[in-house]
Amino acid sequence: MYIGAKAVEPLSGFRLLIMFENGERRIFDMTPYLDTGVFRELREVSLFKSARISFDAVEWPNGADICPETLYADSTPIKSPAVAIP
Repeated sequence: MYIGAKAVEPLSGFRLLIMFENGERRIFDMTPYLDTGVFRELREVSLFKSARISFDAVEWPNGADICPETLYADSTPIKSPAVAIP
């Protein structure tokens, strides 16, 4: 099932808050990726915080990107919209 990402907000701890086109909000942890290839550069917090949506995926100015299928499959749903996100 394809569900595109529509908005992204970088959070502390190298996590991303992602809003998907089906209305779900989910948390994606980037930590496992930070020791691999171009993702290593995202350890620089200012670069990590420059995440944006492009063609339903999350991308960074250094060329790193993550497809929407991975973002959705490997993220954790937020059960309640009232839950505070640190």
